Amino acid sequence: MSLSGSPSLESAFRARAEQGTAALVAYITAGFPHRSATGPALDALAEAGVDVIELGIPFSDPLADGPTIQAASFRALEGGMTVEGCLEELRAFRARHTTPVVLFTYLNPVLHYGAEAFTRAAVAAGAQGILITDLPAGADPELESVFADGGLDVVRLLAPTTEAERVPEVATGGGGFLYYISRTGVTGARASLREDLAEEVRALRDRVDLPVAVGFGISTPEQAAEVAGVADGVVVGSALVKALDSGGVEALGDLAAGLRRGMDGA
Repeated sequence: MSLSGSPSLESAFRARAEQGTAALVAYITAGFPHRSATGPALDALAEAGVDVIELGIPFSDPLADGPTIQAASFRALEGGMTVEGCLEELRAFRARHTTPVVLFTYLNPVLHYGAEAFTRAAVAAGAQGILITDLPAGADPELESVFADGGLDVVRLLAPTTEAERVPEVATGGGGFLYYISRTGVTGARASLREDLAEEVRALRDRVDLPVAVGFGISTPEQAAEVAGVADGVVVGSALVKALDSGGVEALGDLAAGLRRGMDGA
């Protein structure tokens, strides 16, 4: 267990593996569609059976994200969401639920806050991990050690264009799980998944010890079930953000619960 009383990221994946299924990793943007929705949205995900939550800290230049999450970030910023506000929402959520949380962000907000101060504040608020989309593996080992030594798992992103020989190098120093991007490009829901995904995940498992979670494009219970059959985890983001925007917290919870049922074969 972590200091916050939540299971570690790896143990959350291990618990689902012991049940013969995959972990569900769900993304939402803090402060979207408005600040008061964040707490109820986090609660809805936890109560729907989500195993790990990625809580996005909105950033003004989210180049790695598709139009849905970009728009969510801009609206959250317009509504006044800040790094401090995100951590406040996490702290309040942690008093109610133990679901592990990964803070999903870009490098600039962390550096502006101060890496050591950010790490201390994140751990104190109840975060288990951090994923910085524009910090390539090995680009700043000193910064990564600040996160890891401070108690945050550094979740690595791995693209399908990464050469097989480089996979162990990318994974070195990473923690929690490996986030495998199922296709090139920016984030966003897709109608179908690539046929060679299963083979790619098997190849990754041969080279890394971390659980492998697959994301980018998963939007339906059927797709989630398909990925759950080959990977250790399923990451869903844009579809959940869209549900929250169009139908509120209830729609968000319904979609998350449907994804979980699909993955469990229910």
